[in-house]
Amino acid sequence: MANISLSLAIGEYEHVRDLLSGEVRAEGIDIVPLRTPIEELLFRFMRFGEWQVSEMGLGPYAALLSRGVPDMIAIPVFTSRVFRHSALYLRADAGIASPAGLAGRRIGVPEWGITAAIYTRALLQHHYGVDLHSIQWVQAGVNEPGRLDKLQLAHPEFSITPMPTRSLSELLLAGELDAIISARPPRPFLEHDPRIKRAFDDVFGEEMNYWKASGIFPIMHLIVLRRDLYEQHRWAAMNLYQAFSEAKHRAMGRIRDATASHFPIPWLAHHVELVRAQMGDDFWPYGIEPNRGTLDAFCQFTHEQGVCARRLGVEEMFAPEVQIESRT
Repeated sequence: MANISLSLAIGEYEHVRDLLSGEVRAEGIDIVPLRTPIEELLFRFMRFGEWQVSEMGLGPYAALLSRGVPDMIAIPVFTSRVFRHSALYLRADAGIASPAGLAGRRIGVPEWGITAAIYTRALLQHHYGVDLHSIQWVQAGVNEPGRLDKLQLAHPEFSITPMPTRSLSELLLAGELDAIISARPPRPFLEHDPRIKRAFDDVFGEEMNYWKASGIFPIMHLIVLRRDLYEQHRWAAMNLYQAFSEAKHRAMGRIRDATASHFPIPWLAHHVELVRAQMGDDFWPYGIEPNRGTLDAFCQFTHEQGVCARRLGVEEMFAPEVQIESRT
C-alpha cells in the first residue's frame, strides 16, 4: 500500500524537529510540513481547515467539541505548555497588592476562549478566591484595536464588553482597566513603561508553588486531525502519535546530554536537573493518563467559564485509537 501524503501545520519546536526533518517517520505517511507563524496557523485551521493535521489551541478545540462541531479530532500530543502567571499584567497605580485584589475590577482579555486566558482566569478563581462574575471584562486586541473574538461564545453570566476601536494596552494606561491578560507581553511592558507591571514579582517561584500545590502543568496546544482524514484513515491517528512521541523522545535525549552545548543556553543542564527533581524524568508527557489531572482540571475550568457548552470528559477529547498508551 502506498503511503498517504498529509499536510501538517505546526510551530518549529525542538520536540517535533526530527519529525519535520524526516529523521522520524510516521509509518504509512509522508508528511508535508508547513512552517506557518503560530498565530496564523491557529486561526487558519480553526476557521478554514486548510491542512489535514494541525496544531490547535486546547481552549478553542474544547469549545467547538462541546458544541458538537465535528470537523476535527485530537491526539494527546501537546506541543506547547506554559504556566500562565506571567500573562497577568496590572496597572502600577491601581492599588492592587495581590491578585485577590482584582475582585470587582476591570480586566481586559484578547478573546474569551483562548487557552492562556482560561488558565489565568482559573488561577484567579481557584488560587486567589476571585469571583470571576464580579469582574467587568473587556475584550480587545492587546496592542492594536480591531481584534474580534473568533469563537463568539455566548456567556450571559459574565459581563464582557467588546472594545473594537481601542487596544487593551491603551485602556490600561488610560486608567480604564486595572489589569489585562495576555500571553505575549504588551508593548508598553516591553518598552519598560513604569505604568504597567506583572502581577507577580517572582513569576518562576509562583509557578513552581502552583505546580506543587495543584499538579497542573498547563497545556496550551495539541495536535488535531481533520475529521474527513480521520474517518478515511483511522490508523493514521496512532501512527502519528507514535511518530510524535519518538521525535520528542529524541529531543529529550539531546536536552539531557550535558557533554555538549546542544542549545545556546548557559546552565541548561542545571535547569534540566531542577525540572526532573520536581516533575520526574518525563517532564513533558504525551498521552492521556500522565496528563489526566491537567486535562480534567481544564475541562472543569472551561465549563465554569462558559467556554464549553457542557463539561467535557477527558476521553471524549481524543481519538479512541490513541487511548492505549504507548511510549511517551
